[in-house]
Amino acid sequence: MPKVSHKGMAMPASPIRKLVPYADAAKKKGLKVYHLNIGQPDLETPAQFWDKLKHLDMKVLDYCPSNGLESYRKKFAEYYNRIGIAVDAGDFMITEGASEALSFGMLSCLDEDDEIIIPSRCMPTISALPRWAAFR
Repeated sequence: MPKVSHKGMAMPASPIRKLVPYADAAKKKGLKVYHLNIGQPDLETPAQFWDKLKHLDMKVLDYCPSNGLESYRKKFAEYYNRIGIAVDAGDFMITEGASEALSFGMLSCLDEDDEIIIPSRCMPTISALPRWAAFR
């Protein structure tokens, strides 16, 4: 059987995942559980989205370009240029979420054994990634 690597063993358990069994047990008892998961949408999805999805004529849902849709990156550039920061669409990389963005940012700026300060209340990824990447 494969062993878990040293880096894998150093990864802290996700606090949210630790709470799932308690939430599941409470729901089985009929208790109302308020999920406060990070990134869980708390706004109703607009009706226009569901309508467009119902009438979508696609055979394959393609992946987006790895650097994000150009139209999306252009909108970011327009915004920053409007507030006085000169950038163009090529200056942006769109990620799948905060965890990917944080990973790219930390791994591109820090080397093994670099020291960083992590606030005590933070997303689990922020505290896990430095251990995984051998930052201190």
